[in-house]
Amino acid sequence: MCSRRDAERLIAEGRVKLNGKVLDTPAVKVTTADKVQVDGRPIGTPEETRMWRYHKPTGLVTTHRDPAGRATVFEHLPPDLPRVISVGRLDLTSEGLLLLTNDGELARKLELPANGWLRRYRARAYGRVTQEELDTLKNGITVEGVRYGPIDAQLERGGGANSWITVSITEGKNREVRRVLDALGLRVNRLIRTSYGPFQLGTMLPGAVEEIPRKVLRDQLSKNAF
Repeated sequence: MCSRRDAERLIAEGRVKLNGKVLDTPAVKVTTADKVQVDGRPIGTPEETRMWRYHKPTGLVTTHRDPAGRATVFEHLPPDLPRVISVGRLDLTSEGLLLLTNDGELARKLELPANGWLRRYRARAYGRVTQEELDTLKNGITVEGVRYGPIDAQLERGGGANSWITVSITEGKNREVRRVLDALGLRVNRLIRTSYGPFQLGTMLPGAVEEIPRKVLRDQLSKNAF
């Protein structure tokens, strides 16, 4: 019904009861056998796991609330969607595929590099680079003290002021693609995520939302032992 941060606030305000007793700390393990109430109303059982593909436009931040007052992804979703969270993030000026789910535990699992779900991007970058230089990223790279694992980068076309590069990563660290290409002397001026694991952006228009069929979702999660 709310974010983890909001849940902590509700508990601090004494508005949450566990089995009839007011909680005074969030550090409590809760099972399906327990009864949780907020403001006297019982919390329902978890919904079936669902997931959506969303084509995030540029200019939106991937957060439920932005202290700076910028427009957020969640303010631009269709009103009939249930409360969802994102699987990973895309920064303000990035665009493309953003997965949304009503299952917070699943979202955290899919974000873990250990699960090996590949994220693929198309980057337009100002500057010139050779395929040989991009191939050095296969061994990983350290940028300003941060170690990035192996990255597959393929030069689509170059020769002009800008180069188009396809970048595939599994870690998904903060601003990873931008920082790594910057270390090669390139300045990314457009970044589009085209896939996340088995799910593709395809021909979706910016702002479009499509639910992944539940059978397809179950099949993909079972293949990856989630």
